[in-house]
Amino acid sequence: MVTSTETSTQGPLRGVRILDLATVVAAPFAGTLCADMGAEVIKVELPDGGDALRSLAPVWQGHELFWKVVNRGKKGITLDVRQPAGREVFLRMLPQFDVLLENFRTGTMDAWGLDIQTLHAHNPNLIVLRLTGFGQTGPYAKRPGFARVFEAMSGFTHLTGEADGPPQHMNYPLGDAIAGLFGAFAISTALAERARTPPDQYKGSEIDLAATEALFRLLDPLAAEMQFMQVVRQRSGSRATYTAPSNVYQSADGQWITIVGTGNPIFERICKAMGRPDLLTDPRFSNNIERTRHLVDLDQEVAAWCRQHPMSFVMQCLDAQEAPYGRINSIAQAAADPQFQSRQALIDLPDDDLGSIQAPCIVPRFVGRDLPAPHAGPSRGQDNEAFYSALGLTAQDLAALRDSRSI
Repeated sequence: MVTSTETSTQGPLRGVRILDLATVVAAPFAGTLCADMGAEVIKVELPDGGDALRSLAPVWQGHELFWKVVNRGKKGITLDVRQPAGREVFLRMLPQFDVLLENFRTGTMDAWGLDIQTLHAHNPNLIVLRLTGFGQTGPYAKRPGFARVFEAMSGFTHLTGEADGPPQHMNYPLGDAIAGLFGAFAISTALAERARTPPDQYKGSEIDLAATEALFRLLDPLAAEMQFMQVVRQRSGSRATYTAPSNVYQSADGQWITIVGTGNPIFERICKAMGRPDLLTDPRFSNNIERTRHLVDLDQEVAAWCRQHPMSFVMQCLDAQEAPYGRINSIAQAAADPQFQSRQALIDLPDDDLGSIQAPCIVPRFVGRDLPAPHAGPSRGQDNEAFYSALGLTAQDLAALRDSRSI
């Protein structure tokens, strides 16, 4: 296997340098996605720690697994930009970077003397991604925010849960992951703009990414549905109300499967798989509009068929008709799935403490280019000596920074 040190020389973002000043998940995940694509990402932590991600489960025998996978592929340094000496070093190193990531509450960096004017004065071409819960403006701009807050306020959580039950969150910070995806997209977009702009005309950029808006952006037709149809979409369990059949169903041996019947041709395949051609001539199910009007009746038909047969038979019948479905996999079942195994969807991240850590593969894949597995996230300050020496700081300089608790 190619060593992880070669990632930044092979990926499509090779040559891009990113300074990751962010904490926890959302903005750091944006940097990690860029690192997967070959960017050199320098992760900055406070000298005494303090990033909540280091104590977020899972932690195994003192090893911070969440930290290690979310910050994979990065180098690690310590620096306290709130200290005068730390701020001076930060501004000195800024011209060496293309992108700065930060996710502090709005106005925090300004209070440290690191407002956007100061940042661009020291690096006029710098792309600054500010990823916050609510954005740089508005009445909530200075509120703290976490994934479940983003999910709740955006309307996403309102749609999740049974129709007669409370709204629900999933057991994973999805809001952070979505915001991170938008962050990586924003960085790539800004880099593309810079690449096509003459150097003497490019003036850097400031990206205002609100995590609540990232989640809101996913709910594409809901505002139009409300505007024209006076419908405020509600929870419906796992049943879709915009197409039918579309739900999760239990097989005779207690396993779960999702079956999706969007469009008449797909519905026909499902009916054939079930051995129920009579459903095709039932006026209640003649098209998707009618099927959604009678979705409870249709769901009962599909659910009854699934309950009569073991999962292997249900999947065999659906496969025979090329009908879309997916078994509801746990992480263990997903890891063992032939499709994931064939494409090596789980990779081993080299790690100094644990040897290697299993984690999802690099996404997307560039055909004909096999990118190496990145190294697991760095230990705190592990690259201080090499990084600061390359910046031109002497051993005496580093000692003075340590004495001032700046690194």
